[in-house]
Amino acid sequence: MTGDTDQTFEEYLRRVHVGPPTVLTGKIVIADYDPTWPDRFTDERSRITDLLGPSALAVEHIGSTSVPGLAAKPIIDIDLIVADSTDETGYVPALEAAGYVLHVREPDWCEHRLFKGPDTEVNLHVFSPGVEEHRRHLILRDWLRDHPDDRDRYARTKRELAQRQWKYTTEYADAKSAVIGEILTNAGYVRPGDDLGGS
Repeated sequence: MTGDTDQTFEEYLRRVHVGPPTVLTGKIVIADYDPTWPDRFTDERSRITDLLGPSALAVEHIGSTSVPGLAAKPIIDIDLIVADSTDETGYVPALEAAGYVLHVREPDWCEHRLFKGPDTEVNLHVFSPGVEEHRRHLILRDWLRDHPDDRDRYARTKRELAQRQWKYTTEYADAKSAVIGEILTNAGYVRPGDDLGGS
């Protein structure tokens, strides 16, 4: 997702963002778990399904706010599955009419689309069915819900990384990749096509 230098990284951000990428003006904020986060997701899911009807094939609460007890950026992450994320006519007009704003279009990464919520802190990720990234999100969520040691380790890592100065939130997210990969390994996750080797 990122290039070999800061310049290529920033070129990538400019290419996939709808409008200029947002530059951070302070440090990443990691909040203690808030028990209202699931309710905020439920409200968003209802709004999305009301807007899209059967076109919303799945609406899942993912990310750290979906894990009870886990500290997180106070932004609700949601995966929306539609029949074809490249067919923006099937969902973008309805979402935009309700105030969702398209921020990112990534044709080279799972045909991912990212919207910001209209009146609450929401990251709405749009994928097509069968996209591996969505499956990975669910495996990580479910493992962290059931394994407090890995949940707490992840929280510590996030708090440590949040103390650093980042220009873009994407840089912070990328810095978590190593610990996420280790946790997914603990969960038995295998990416399709990975060579497991012999016994």
